[in-house]
Amino acid sequence: MDIRPILSTLTRHKTAAALIVLEIALSCAIICNALFIVSQRIDTMNMPSGMDDNRLIEIALSGIGKQVDADARTAEDLASLRGIAGVEKAAIVNQLPFQNGSWNSGFAVTPDPDAQSINAAQYMVGEESVATMGLKLIAGRDFHADEYKSSALLEEEQDLSALRSPVIVTQSVAKHLFPDGSAVGKTIYMANVPLTIIGVVEALVRPNMQSNDRTRSVMFPIRMNFSNGGSFLIRTSEPGRRDEVLKQALAALDKNDPNRLTWRKMTFEQGRAEFFADDRDMVGLLLIVSVLLLLVTALGIIGLASFWVQQRTKQIGIRRALGATRGQILRYFQTENFLLAGIGIVVGMLLAYLLNQWLMGRYELPRLPLLYLPIGAVLLWMLGQIAVFGPARKAAAIPPAVATRSA
Repeated sequence: MDIRPILSTLTRHKTAAALIVLEIALSCAIICNALFIVSQRIDTMNMPSGMDDNRLIEIALSGIGKQVDADARTAEDLASLRGIAGVEKAAIVNQLPFQNGSWNSGFAVTPDPDAQSINAAQYMVGEESVATMGLKLIAGRDFHADEYKSSALLEEEQDLSALRSPVIVTQSVAKHLFPDGSAVGKTIYMANVPLTIIGVVEALVRPNMQSNDRTRSVMFPIRMNFSNGGSFLIRTSEPGRRDEVLKQALAALDKNDPNRLTWRKMTFEQGRAEFFADDRDMVGLLLIVSVLLLLVTALGIIGLASFWVQQRTKQIGIRRALGATRGQILRYFQTENFLLAGIGIVVGMLLAYLLNQWLMGRYELPRLPLLYLPIGAVLLWMLGQIAVFGPARKAAAIPPAVATRSA
């Protein structure tokens, strides 16, 4: 189809054409970035923790008043938890993935203060923690029983550099610090404290989302207690028994010491869902905004096309009288819309890039992948063709006699 008549017509309706181009451009810019943000949030919400999420329960307690021997009470609690039917493993840890707080430290391959270091989550774990979490050990070994230290004893140590504690690191930490070989058996430093890597686990994400690299974690065989930051982690034999085990676990802990407050008691998946509640709300809001924006754009296209059909009734009638078929009239309006949408999409792609640059600087959002631009273009082109089809079909159905007589 010759597009020169279409362009000639559009130049006589510059304001209306400019408005629809601007509307499509803004829709393209916003929708491309909205879809990208939605995909980023969904990827984050589905991030694997490295643990068996669907079999874990977490319980955190606080003592009332002065605790005489919190270590002994914690050991008694663990023994009680491990004796519950349906409990496969139980351990004490200082933190878990997908929590708002985080213990972190810097680690380097030398004790030199000027050496390049990485920041990683600092997990303090008691006996059976690796098995309780369900972590996948891909190199080295788990901690031995005699390697665990009480956090209370460590607080009394004057020279921590002499401890030379063993640690287990995630694969991300191992590859970053020792890219050319195995990390097992190597020494890393936390300031001037030497640490020997004895094992590497596939993954264990950091508790919060503050760091760009969320997969860097280091595990220490340091046994916390319930009163100084330790939380109980329970691994059930079956996912379906978590609610039942949670009730029994709370009863067992209350029996051991009723003078304590339970401030966190839930399955790990419930804690994860609570952590990502804002992300889910944002995804829902962005999807609603995108749908409404597409709806407004479609209504704008329909309104403009309907207005132009009324304005061009005589022109349509003359073309029909000269032998133009209904299909040619239909294609005329669809081509016209395709051109307007194309101009709007080109402008919208530029606006999408500029908007993404602003979001990168303001909210540390990653760069918008180029894939989202053609996706947004195809979506808006399809929307335009669907929206204009009704008015174009109505125009094609106008009989020549009626069109010329009404003009």
